[in-house]
Amino acid sequence: MDDTDSAILSHLQRDARLTNRELARLVGIAPSTCLERVRALRSRGVITGYHAAVQPRLLGRSLQALVFARLRPLSRDVISGFEAYLSQLPEVVSVFVVSGDDDFVVHVAVPDIDRLHAFLMDRFSARREVVSFRSSVIYQQTNVRVLTPLDGHEYGGGR
Repeated sequence: MDDTDSAILSHLQRDARLTNRELARLVGIAPSTCLERVRALRSRGVITGYHAAVQPRLLGRSLQALVFARLRPLSRDVISGFEAYLSQLPEVVSVFVVSGDDDFVVHVAVPDIDRLHAFLMDRFSARREVVSFRSSVIYQQTNVRVLTPLDGHEYGGGR
């Protein structure tokens, strides 16, 4: 990962719809070189895909919350089963398996407080492995849209 790769990643994270020619111009390299580098970043797994950012409120999801859950018995099968269950629910935006007091943090987006309550009661607490949960409503969200390598760390895990 060098400065050119970092520049390519920065521009693509801001606007993945850039053409190869536009991206090459922004980075200051030939289009053929740019295409080769983007392909290499994809083949190494640095670029995992492209997506459209959407406004949840305009999709009828004006309330977002984080749900913190503890599971028991704690095992690989229980964790992977619960993760798979959550991933298929339409209210779920992201699922995080975490360390600490909680085992999961789940980002949900729903139309209103009634739908959040129904989600928690019908879909969350109904699961036998959930021993406790709590939720926090998200008032504001700021996305950091551009990730770059940290100083002293190379692609593949660092030194």
